[in-house]
Amino acid sequence: MSATVERTSREELRELQNERLRETVARAYERVPFYRETLDETGVSPSDIETVDDLRDLPFTTKSDFRDEYPDGLFAVDDEEIRRIHASSGTTGKPKIVAYTAADLDRWNEVMARSMAAAGIERGETFQNAYDYGLFTGGLGFHGGAEELGTTVIPASSGNTQRQVELARDLGSDAIGCTPSYALYLAETAEEMGVDPRNLSISTVLYGAEPCTEPMREEIETRLDATGIENYGLSELIGPGVAVECHEAQAGMHIWEDHFYPEVIDPQTGEVLPEGEEGELVLTSLTKEALPVLRYRTGDLTALTAEECDCGRTMVRMDSVTGRADDLLIVRGVNLYPSQIEDVVLEFDAVAPHYRIDLYREDALDRFELTIELVAGFAGDRDRLRTDVLARLQNALSITPDTLELVEHGSIERTEVGKVKRVYDHR
Repeated sequence: MSATVERTSREELRELQNERLRETVARAYERVPFYRETLDETGVSPSDIETVDDLRDLPFTTKSDFRDEYPDGLFAVDDEEIRRIHASSGTTGKPKIVAYTAADLDRWNEVMARSMAAAGIERGETFQNAYDYGLFTGGLGFHGGAEELGTTVIPASSGNTQRQVELARDLGSDAIGCTPSYALYLAETAEEMGVDPRNLSISTVLYGAEPCTEPMREEIETRLDATGIENYGLSELIGPGVAVECHEAQAGMHIWEDHFYPEVIDPQTGEVLPEGEEGELVLTSLTKEALPVLRYRTGDLTALTAEECDCGRTMVRMDSVTGRADDLLIVRGVNLYPSQIEDVVLEFDAVAPHYRIDLYREDALDRFELTIELVAGFAGDRDRLRTDVLARLQNALSITPDTLELVEHGSIERTEVGKVKRVYDHR
């Protein structure tokens, strides 16, 4: 793991990216029939791609391409070279199968160790890994990086939350990795067990795999008296380890550009957007052997900044993902994302960070129902709170739900394993 590359000049980084991009495009063209056919149809030769500026000439890779080439049509190596296979959840169809050579696994461990170090985790500390182990990349991704960094790993995996609290308390866990919703559930469970979560030794929460708004981060940090550090990754590129916040600034996630080249595009036109404008994140792998990926449309909405961070790292930063291009909700002609609703409702101290959106269609009209939890022990005026939340939603988003139900703390189902579900579209 080299800290030097994290602070290299943009000019030196660009030279490295150009070199690695040429190798990646050539590898994809020579070894993956899908890319050879796609580039031939587009009229682009690998020799045409000399710098990252030429990426715009390449077509995008999409989720449907992974489905169409299922299970291994995008692999660039023979079976005997593969050392591990992971897969996405496949909740919307066939899972996306991804493969790793021995060198890929080494690089994964390296970028994950780099990520954890940037998050403030130090060699010799104890890291409790509450990400799911198995085909999901989170568990083994964080595990390998933690060992590479030199931490003591507790492979707790997801679920069994009372046991998680006991492990953190009894073993003195310095950091924990989990989804943001699970971090809050952990704190809630600790309180139910008579354990003050603020008295646990956890000082850092490395969260990811779900969108997390700033109010939700603040809730995590307050409930656990810890620093919340956002991580970003996706199986199609490697898993976790694509980007991470630094603990010094917590001002956007540094993308490890020596391994992943980022672009932001207009989701509708595919046009590359200038720095600072929000659009869909597109990533190109620069060092993957088993599964090189060219211009992958992640579906995640964000913006990039190349301005040098206070921590001294020069690699571009991405904002927190505000939503997914395919998660856009159109309700009565208004475009909105679940994270926007979360931002508004969590402005209220009386509201817990748990909510549910239900969408129906009645007589060709959309019906929008919102359920939000009250904080434990709420004793205020519910009617006044409901009125205030509805007014704030109208002012901020130009829409109000047809019904807003305020429910007792703990009424909305929690998720111990996997990603939390907030939206139920019954239309």
